[in-house]
Amino acid sequence: MSNSPVVKDFFHEDTHTFSYVVSDPSTKACAIIDSVLDYDAASASTSTIHADKIIAYVKEQGLTVEWILETHVHADHLTAAQYLKATLGGKIAMSHKIAMVQKTFAAIYHLDIKQWNTQQMFDHLFEDYEKFQIGSIEAYNIPTPGHTPACLSYVIGDAVFVGDTLFMPDYGTARCDFPKGSASTLFDSIQSLYQLPEKTRVFLCHDYLPEKRDTYMCKTDIQTQKKHNIHVHEGTTKAEFVEMRNKRDALLSMPELILPSIQINMKAGQFPEPEDNGVSYLKLPLNYFK
Repeated sequence: MSNSPVVKDFFHEDTHTFSYVVSDPSTKACAIIDSVLDYDAASASTSTIHADKIIAYVKEQGLTVEWILETHVHADHLTAAQYLKATLGGKIAMSHKIAMVQKTFAAIYHLDIKQWNTQQMFDHLFEDYEKFQIGSIEAYNIPTPGHTPACLSYVIGDAVFVGDTLFMPDYGTARCDFPKGSASTLFDSIQSLYQLPEKTRVFLCHDYLPEKRDTYMCKTDIQTQKKHNIHVHEGTTKAEFVEMRNKRDALLSMPELILPSIQINMKAGQFPEPEDNGVSYLKLPLNYFK
């Protein structure tokens, strides 16, 4: 039985996002993590170029999709989870704390979420530290809130997929200024990740190319993060981290796709119900975020 999954990354340059197919070489079972649905903001139109690359790889490798995993409700891209499920199968899953995100943003978008409480859009909601399998490979989640309250990191064999919790060591950590985000909580979450074995492979959701590097990267390890992460390395205190993170976040602009993406992603990638003309419509809260 292997404890080392095969990890294939797919980079979406427009949103600087890495998606992954994580597979068990012995059973050919796999999970897809943090998929992307292409979205043109000017025309409000979607396409499946990125997702189709993942589908082609899964079919070429003869893989069976068991899970379509989200590390959190992304604010910078739309998920392709529904398209991937319809094409490849698998269960769409994320943290049970999605309910907090849904409640918060339903109020912002002025949406009625009563039916969401009785018929959740996700196929499975993980309890904290819940164990699961990808073929013969054992996996579990670590709750890593701070960037959002519903962030999860997935430990799959000797690898961990951390979403937006950490970036490459030369870029640092995620922002914490979204509703119910917390720099203090993110620091604690990172310390939880740093308890993993130092050789654990760390796969990131984003890379933004700092000035001193000319190649996009998605993989590091726990030891390297602990020693060299510019925001939170060995010896960094919580007070130092919170002060740094809050100052940085105060200068950041809103992600370009936050308003369309969250209302799709918090519903597991489902579009709004079409109106009587057959067209689905997104809502934009004017002057809410300033």
